[in-house]
Amino acid sequence: MNNKVAVLVAVSLVAVGVGGYWLGQQRGSGGQGKPPGPTAAAPGPASGGPGAGAPQAVTVEAARVVRAALPQVITAVGSLRSDESVTLRPEVAGRIAMIGFAEGQRVQKGALLVRLDPTVNEAEVKQARANMTLAKSKYDRAVDLAKSNFISGQARDEAESNMKVADAALAVAEAKLAKTEIKAPFSGIIGLRQVSVGDYVKEGADLVNLEAVDPLKVDFRVPEIYLKQVRAGQALEIALDAIPGRTYAGRVFAINPLVDAAGRAIVIRAQVSNPDTSLRPGMFARVRLITEERRDALVVPEQALVPFGSEQFVFRVVDGKAQRARVEIGQRGDGKVEIRQGVGPEDVIVVAGQLKLRDGVTVTLSRPLAQAAAGNGKAAAPQASAKSGAPLPPAAPDTRPPDKG
Repeated sequence: MNNKVAVLVAVSLVAVGVGGYWLGQQRGSGGQGKPPGPTAAAPGPASGGPGAGAPQAVTVEAARVVRAALPQVITAVGSLRSDESVTLRPEVAGRIAMIGFAEGQRVQKGALLVRLDPTVNEAEVKQARANMTLAKSKYDRAVDLAKSNFISGQARDEAESNMKVADAALAVAEAKLAKTEIKAPFSGIIGLRQVSVGDYVKEGADLVNLEAVDPLKVDFRVPEIYLKQVRAGQALEIALDAIPGRTYAGRVFAINPLVDAAGRAIVIRAQVSNPDTSLRPGMFARVRLITEERRDALVVPEQALVPFGSEQFVFRVVDGKAQRARVEIGQRGDGKVEIRQGVGPEDVIVVAGQLKLRDGVTVTLSRPLAQAAAGNGKAAAPQASAKSGAPLPPAAPDTRPPDKG
């Protein structure tokens, strides 16, 4: 009896175990009622093969390549200089008796600025004049006596020579007296004086500076590679950090014939009018020299460029697909860049979203092209930039450099 009970218990346990296993298999197979087995899911269609879905288009912004008048500009920095500048110094020593100007005052050419005490010089003139009178009298008597043969011709010649020496001494004394008055050699603005009335000054001592500030000169340097592009008469404009928001027109009038061997640069001098004297000599100036104007330059927004090493690329939109093109760039400025090679007029190029693109990717525009290209009218004057240009390369993955072969 006990053996039968044990057998029944064992059979029941086996049945429960088998039933539990079968139930677990049913739940794991989604309850489809299929028997378990090593079945594998059928693979889907390969990407790009028959039955594959169309690739998703990349949304970008684009603009048209436009033609615009493009001034060719060279940028440089320079300094303002007075049109005329001098530091007044006495040519004779003496004590200052009078100062005839106020510091910072505008004076006219020939105005008396400083007078030295003339007492000693006036006395020297009187002495020299008296000697001259005496020498002339002696010469006149010698001439009369020589006619009567009372003196020799040599004595007459000596009297004549003495008269000429006295005349020269008088001229020297009068010149020294005239030099006690220091006058303005040109019209301009007086600077800050270094002396006062009563000071004794030696020959060559600094008294005060005089500056002619209308017009002003602008001296600046440009690399020697621009030598053929620069000539006298070209227009320029300057801007100053000290006077923001304002520019001043000028014109080149001289080019140094000597190229600086150390910096390989040429010095150019221009003139800028300064009627209100708002500009001052010594100020720092930013110069934009306009060398020429190209009437039909191809211009695109600068953000369209995709640099790769030393080369520049853009993405054109052709039949709804991105097409990469290597370009040669020219002038830059005001958010625009000149394209000299690689695209044509009316080409559509991507200006935003290039980082998501590869050659041949389908693209859609985020806004109408006319709106995206708005503002591409006349280009502002750009600055000179380095060039990079080469034949169009075959397409290559973004992670690899383009094949130049």
